[in-house]
Order: sequence, then structure tokens, then C-alpha cells
Amino acid sequence: MASNTAAASASNVSAGARRRLKLLLIVVVLFMSWAVYTLFMQYNQASDRNAQLNQAKKQLSDTQAKNTALKQEIVRLKDPEYIGQIARKEQGMGLPGEKSIQMGDSSP
Repeated sequence: MASNTAAASASNVSAGARRRLKLLLIVVVLFMSWAVYTLFMQYNQASDRNAQLNQAKKQLSDTQAKNTALKQEIVRLKDPEYIGQIARKEQGMGLPGEKSIQMGDSSP
């Protein structure tokens, strides 16, 4: 009878150990699933932020180029000769005594 109870208790111990291992395995699998999901979501967020950063850098460089061009235009507008060129080309104005030369078609 002692051998039956020893065998039964050994069987109960191994069954309990198996249940604990299954439970531990389930917990580990759930934790790893959560970790992979979190990693994937962070990767997607990082990709989105990187795309936004690249777009902002492009916008910044375009704005800086436009700013530089406008600064050059400001410097040129302080030159009286440049203002005269603009007046002649765009406004059709001229200095007193100047005659405008119109180029016609050269086709016969």
C-alpha cells in the first residue's frame, strides 16, 4: 500500500509540475507576443516620424532658398540702375529723351 501511495504522489507531483510548466509557457508566450506587438508599433511610429522629419527638412530647405532669393532681391532693389531696368521692361517707362526700340518679326 505504501508503494501505491508513493506512486500516486509521484504522479500528482509530475502532473502538478506539468501544469505549472504549461502555465509558465502560456505566460511567456503572452509576454513575448506583447513585446513583439509593442516593438512593431514603435517601429511604425518611428517610420512615420522619420517621414515627417524628412518632409520638414525639405520644407525648411525650400524656405531657406526662397529667403535667400528674396534677400538678394532686396539688395538689388536698392540699386537705382536695377529699378530703372524694371521700369523699362515691365512698366514700359523710360528716361526723358529715351526712345524705345521695338523689334518686329524678321520673317519676310
